[in-house]
Amino acid sequence: MALRGVNLPLAWVGQEKILVDVFQEIGLTDEEIATFLSGPAFQAWNRFGNIQGFWHGDLPRSWIDQQFELQKKIVRRMVELGMTPVLPSFTGFVPANTSRVFPDADIIHGSQWGGFPVQYTNDSFLQPFDDHFAELQHSFISKQNSAYGNISHIYTLDQYNENTPPSGDLDLLRNISRGTMKSLKEADPDAIWLMQGWLFYALSSFWTNDRVEAYLGGVENDEDMIILDLYSESIPEWRRTKSYFGKPWIWCQLHDFGGNMGLYGQILNVTQNATQARLESPSMVGYGLSPEGQEGNEIMYDLLLDQAWSSEAIDTQQYFHDWVSSRYAGSGSVPRGLYEGWDLMRSTVYNNTNMTNIAVIQPIVEAQPGINGVLGRTGTHPRALTYDPADLVRAWQSLYQAAHAEPELWHNTAYQHDMVDVTRQVLDNAFIPLYTDLVTTYNESNASSDTLSKKGRTMLRLLGDLDDVLLTNENFRLSKWINSARSWAQGDKKQAAFYEYNARNQITLWGPNGEITDYASKGWAGLVSTYYVPRWQIFIDYLKSTPTASYNSTAFFEKLRAFEQGWQEETWTAPEPTGGEIDLRKVLTRIHGRWPSVFGAK
Repeated sequence: MALRGVNLPLAWVGQEKILVDVFQEIGLTDEEIATFLSGPAFQAWNRFGNIQGFWHGDLPRSWIDQQFELQKKIVRRMVELGMTPVLPSFTGFVPANTSRVFPDADIIHGSQWGGFPVQYTNDSFLQPFDDHFAELQHSFISKQNSAYGNISHIYTLDQYNENTPPSGDLDLLRNISRGTMKSLKEADPDAIWLMQGWLFYALSSFWTNDRVEAYLGGVENDEDMIILDLYSESIPEWRRTKSYFGKPWIWCQLHDFGGNMGLYGQILNVTQNATQARLESPSMVGYGLSPEGQEGNEIMYDLLLDQAWSSEAIDTQQYFHDWVSSRYAGSGSVPRGLYEGWDLMRSTVYNNTNMTNIAVIQPIVEAQPGINGVLGRTGTHPRALTYDPADLVRAWQSLYQAAHAEPELWHNTAYQHDMVDVTRQVLDNAFIPLYTDLVTTYNESNASSDTLSKKGRTMLRLLGDLDDVLLTNENFRLSKWINSARSWAQGDKKQAAFYEYNARNQITLWGPNGEITDYASKGWAGLVSTYYVPRWQIFIDYLKSTPTASYNSTAFFEKLRAFEQGWQEETWTAPEPTGGEIDLRKVLTRIHGRWPSVFGAK
């Protein structure tokens, strides 16, 4: 980040240690605090007040302490590199039993989030105009200052991120933000409140312009606040809110929800629109990246970071050409095929102008199977392609042939990564017509079990080959994700199982009962073979055994959910592949020959 000019990075790792100390100081017990903190894979939403507690055991104290020690190293390095960390602060969300120690406090229950059971949402919220709010804010910031030093005066604080305020009364909204800002200033006279503007889009029916203006207006000095226009490339809230009514704001590219891995971009919005915003809005003060997960698509993040230093909109054709030269340097000459392949993706895959699909596209391979609702979804988690899949195949061919012109590319880690990623997307796209054919056959002709079996075997064979491709690169393996999670346990088997559950649950059911199933799905080896393939097998078997007129989505869902819930509790035991098992060149040669209709082989 420092090398690219990022000077204001979020640094809220380990904030639970500070929070626990604050809560213990006012007399809350460990048991009461434990009902508030969420699991490691879900802490961001706990910090936003969306969820509370956890559905699979308490957060270990060792995790809290380890993250706190890690944060000390993170912020120290940020400061050494000349960056200003954005530190956490007290938001107002508190354990449910806080009223026991503050019986006179103005504490309300927040709104339900994500369809979660009430015990895991409706977080308790201490109103910012209550005197106890400033007390806890001062305690939090002073403890944080003692731990890290006087390194920053910018604090992240989001109270209504996908939470509905208790009332739309303008005076109440103004008093909430005024009390919040007052608490920050009392704890740190130089405090600047940084918040996301996402809430104004996510709950736009509530956040009318007069309510936005009232809430922001509670911070009387404009320079005391910075707002992240979190989704500028697709939903530029700065336009609707008149540049946040004069508050300094940052143009951000969100791009990716849930760490989904589809190839996707909006190169014109990231260059031309971003430049136009700077020229139009006098209160815009910077550019930022705000993806929920960076899983590939590095070109889009590079593009925005370089656009931040250009006074004019970047010429994307020249930029992609230079990016290719830089990315594959060190392997001899850069073959023409690499330039041609990436330029083709530039004008298609990375040039979405259809604003019904406004984020990374989720492959249907990773979607929960069914005969309805799998295809065509648009919005922030779209499944409809924004380009002709044949164009991506042509790009793949150019990239693949480039290694024949320059064999050293097979040893280039960037090329290895990109070939796996692009091949993954080609195979994901090829799965769509196979699925459509299966469902059409089932719906229209009441086909025999043998016919459905044959079509189903083709689908599963494609997924098996997809898993083989992904297995060649450690960046595309479920095992890396799980092993990294388990490593925090440092030999404690119970904790290791707890961390593995977190890792598995986030990328699949995302909640105790699949509240936002597949939100954070991934194209990873191991996840394809042990989770997606069995789900599709269950679907195919159900179609084979169920006449069209008898299809029962509830009965099928019960079968599927039984498998999904069981998978959460499993332990990863497969050994890491070695040697010839993971030779990308051999795997691609085999799969290229096996699927001529997919890769356009003649």
